[in-house]
Amino acid sequence: MEIHHTLLVLGGLLLLGLVADELGRRTRIPRITLLILLGFAIGPSGFDVLPKAFQDWYPFLATVALTMVAFLLGSNLSVDALRKHGREILSVSLTVVGVTVFVVALGLAVLGVSILLSFILAGIATATAPAASQDVVRQTGASGPFTDTLLGVVAIDDAWGLIVFSILLVIAKAFVGEGAMSILLHGLWEVGGAFLVGAAVGLPAAFLTGRLQEGEPIQAEALGIVFVCAGLAIWLGVSFLLAGIVAGIIVVNLAQHHNRAFHEIEHVEWPFMVLFFIISGAMLHLDGLHAIGVVGMAYIVLRTTSRVLGGWLGATLAGAPMLHWRWIGIALLPQAGVALGMALIAGYHLPDMKEMLLAIVIGSTVVFEIVGPVLTQLALYKVGEAR
Repeated sequence: MEIHHTLLVLGGLLLLGLVADELGRRTRIPRITLLILLGFAIGPSGFDVLPKAFQDWYPFLATVALTMVAFLLGSNLSVDALRKHGREILSVSLTVVGVTVFVVALGLAVLGVSILLSFILAGIATATAPAASQDVVRQTGASGPFTDTLLGVVAIDDAWGLIVFSILLVIAKAFVGEGAMSILLHGLWEVGGAFLVGAAVGLPAAFLTGRLQEGEPIQAEALGIVFVCAGLAIWLGVSFLLAGIVAGIIVVNLAQHHNRAFHEIEHVEWPFMVLFFIISGAMLHLDGLHAIGVVGMAYIVLRTTSRVLGGWLGATLAGAPMLHWRWIGIALLPQAGVALGMALIAGYHLPDMKEMLLAIVIGSTVVFEIVGPVLTQLALYKVGEAR
């Protein structure tokens, strides 16, 4: 692309972000949903005016934006927050994952879906969309115990999901008589290695940032944390989401001399998020909805049911207020890139079902990424914590 074309498109996309932000304020529709719909409108399934070169930027933008989100989510897991809400966070996250796997796998098997596909889809169903949840919270200005619990659950939900998905993929490979140990080791490394990367970045960041300017880290330091964390994670083949969360947890708990690292990320995060969500919308294809069929529709219904049921059960077991167990599961419905990544991994190991897996996951992502943030916002209003 010519330089002037690149600059014009970048400027236009960022201005679309302003439009979405203003529409969100006036209509109470999550700006993420609006950005995705705007991206869909200018993408190949709409008017097809977004240059393909910008779609090629998606991996970079997704990595940077989601690592920023992960780092900020880690800040919600301070020792003080865990003392207040740790029991509910742990109970809801574990219960939602367990119920999701059980309900989706059993429901699909009852409908006649093969055990292999049922297990794989059950594992994928555990994935969430942390960027969507976090931005809805920021847009609504929500704060309170429900919001703290929601962000805490989202922060660790994908860790449980990756572990469960790896185990289910191992079981699926065992069913077809192929070696599964390498998959299990890869899954363990993706999670364990992410903790190591997060610690390798977070520990020095906690003690060294904020020294150049008295009491405050400069913006370059904050961005450096994000880029180095994401780069190391991708290079070593581990989850950059988990690595970012771990780094954020370490910094928020150990950096006693300043509290600005997270604010610096917040100051620069939004332009990356605008580009990320618009291009995410451009990459959605209605063909995915047409291709999901009965199995895909069943997956959407079963995942929705399991999240609501798991949230209710987990919050009840933790002794949470009634409003929490009514709405926490509904607030956990958004699902996006992590699920697609899981589908691609499963398709690589089980090529015979790759086409059906991708069709179901892409089609369901259209639903969960557009409707999910709306329901998360509804939940925040219903519990009375959104402004």
